[in-house]
Amino acid sequence: MNVMRRLKSIASGRISVSSDNICGEIATTKSERIGFDENTQESVTIIEIPDNNFHEMRIRDDKDTEVGIINCNNTESGQIITTRRKCLNEQKDKTISYRAENVIGTGSFGVVFEAKCMETGEQVAIKKVLQDKRYKNRELQIMRMLEHPNVVELKHSFFSRTTDKVEEELYLNLVLEFVPETIYRASRHFTKMNLHMPLIYVQLYTYQICRAMNYLHRAIGVCHRDIKPQNVLVNTITHELKICDFGSAKMLVPGEPNISYICSRYYRAPELIFGATVYTTAIDMWSVGCVMAELLLGQPIFPGESSVDQLVEIIKILGTPTREEIKNMNPRYNEFRFPQIKAQPWHKIFRREVTPEAMDLASRLLQYSPNLRCTALEACAHPFFDDLRDPRACLPNGRALPRLFDFTAQELSGASVELRHRLIPEHARKSVGLF
Repeated sequence: MNVMRRLKSIASGRISVSSDNICGEIATTKSERIGFDENTQESVTIIEIPDNNFHEMRIRDDKDTEVGIINCNNTESGQIITTRRKCLNEQKDKTISYRAENVIGTGSFGVVFEAKCMETGEQVAIKKVLQDKRYKNRELQIMRMLEHPNVVELKHSFFSRTTDKVEEELYLNLVLEFVPETIYRASRHFTKMNLHMPLIYVQLYTYQICRAMNYLHRAIGVCHRDIKPQNVLVNTITHELKICDFGSAKMLVPGEPNISYICSRYYRAPELIFGATVYTTAIDMWSVGCVMAELLLGQPIFPGESSVDQLVEIIKILGTPTREEIKNMNPRYNEFRFPQIKAQPWHKIFRREVTPEAMDLASRLLQYSPNLRCTALEACAHPFFDDLRDPRACLPNGRALPRLFDFTAQELSGASVELRHRLIPEHARKSVGLF
């Protein structure tokens, strides 16, 4: 069934099943592999295109680097994993041991398990990723570049191989700081009790996601390409937030094609659904808007059952995109036969005590035209977050807010004086020293 008939069925109240391909994948794809989307319980085809001009990345010097490859067949609880780190300031390699405790995440990429460093007693998370020679893995290179309070910290990395299989397999192990919760589970905690997440938490979490996106987009030049509640970690005591899982991240080069089948479906920007292969970091900001709306609603705002159905869910709320909006999403898309469906008012979408500022920010993020979505830094300065800039602001239990305004010059590069004043409240300006 084509898109027009599918949308007409929705408009008339008849629900039907349709193809998962709205306009076809790119003809220049090189190879495919089957993965699994934990969020939607969907088997997905991951399509990679030739990427011969991978942008050279500025990798910060690490104090410690991996040495050699270790043998490691499993991650069962109690297993001791011993590796070595080459310390630049020491003559001998340093032995580090981790005791596996329990698996905390699985996916098509591999497994994430909680572990304890035997030498220091520190809890860490270890992401173990199969290294397939057919696909480019940028995660380690990108993570070595990152250093921000709202991005999960890479502590160490090492390679391991299996010895119990006919064909030996190589794995990359990323040792990350351990953060106990995700905002997905935090949101579901309130939903199970038939409660809405308190607005202060929605503000805190959305603000910190936007700040992390600004750092990635503006300071590093990286597009995450898989922002969703499951990839946002949170400490439920301090409410400090960390973005994780950079397995889909990439430095986007202007004019260079990228795969369009990227990002978990509920949070996939419409230009990707329309098959755009030249896109910008604005796809992340659409995802941020979806996450924010989900925190307010207690459920995904666009829960499509397939790629086409995802577009249907979007149109049901935002209305039919105009020719100009479709052109802004993908100039190469020439199918304009869409039934006219009107956009719904935001106050009818949320159906609760949601502030006008919250609805305004959601509307600025969830725009069809990528160029009209607000940037991450503009989002941080939005009035929706003014409550956080109040010098009297604190957590519901009276504790201090996590650090929110300690911007670096790199994060504020190119920002006007007016924008800086909006971003950093007067009581925090002395400590920042950027005025």
